[in-house]
Amino acid sequence: MIESNEQFADAWTNHHRFLLDVAYRLLGSYSDAEDLVQEAFSRLLRTDLDPIEDVRAWLVVVVSRLCLDQLRSSRVKREAYIGPWFPEPLLFADDAAIDPADVVTMDESVRFALLVVLERMSPAERVVFVLHDVFDFPFEKVAPMVGRTVAACRQLASRARKRVQEEAGSSRFAIDPAEQRRVVDAFIAACAGGDIQALLPLLDPSVMGWADMGGRLPAVSQPNVGSYMVGSRLMKFFGAGSGLQLVAKVINGEPSVVALLEDRVVSVLALSITDHLISRVYVVWMSTSWRTSRGCSSSSPRRSPATAS
Repeated sequence: MIESNEQFADAWTNHHRFLLDVAYRLLGSYSDAEDLVQEAFSRLLRTDLDPIEDVRAWLVVVVSRLCLDQLRSSRVKREAYIGPWFPEPLLFADDAAIDPADVVTMDESVRFALLVVLERMSPAERVVFVLHDVFDFPFEKVAPMVGRTVAACRQLASRARKRVQEEAGSSRFAIDPAEQRRVVDAFIAACAGGDIQALLPLLDPSVMGWADMGGRLPAVSQPNVGSYMVGSRLMKFFGAGSGLQLVAKVINGEPSVVALLEDRVVSVLALSITDHLISRVYVVWMSTSWRTSRGCSSSSPRRSPATAS
């Protein structure tokens, strides 16, 4: 029993963060990822560890299947949802006692724009792409997790890869953080000053602005396109006179913007920047009550962790 407990403790220490990395990318929700990783370890605790040759691989299989089940069970809800279904942004408080990178690895695969692309994939497509292209699992090991042949998994990954390329180009969302922070600061200054003429030069002529309003407003079921249309909307909701204060924050490892009302975060604005211009604006309106975990404030207005499945 003591040896078994030590093995379990070692598995938690060595693999817990990696499993959170996998689950967050599969689900787009940190709170749901925590729940399913916890469930995987609960199953491990009830399992004889001696016959398991590779504990991490065993846990990845369990987590991936749990995530796949959750994605499938929530698909009908997502399809009926009014407007876009955006991922749960990772926003860390300034006084957090833990480095965000110690919770979820902040690489290009966790950037908000890529997670938005993942949300549009089928459950099997998403699992195959994340496990193979992001975490380098061979198709031979991924195939049994999703109940497909190796050839079918190759096709799913190819289709997913095409989606990513269409959205991000060959650079895979690569961008200079200093350049992104410069654009973010200029964006905030333009909105705070209520100066649309200062905002327009920061926006790509074909910029797309899309908002997740919690499934409550049919008006945002389609994105706004074009610099003037997007700029006008931004000024209406976040410009001078809106009563909101825009502040630069790191969202999913990238410089972005949060909107505060009386020191409470009411909205997250994730900006995608291409060729020094803002090409995408993803707005997530937050619920009034925020879930705080490990110094991380993250929530979604449309669903709570208890009802996400």
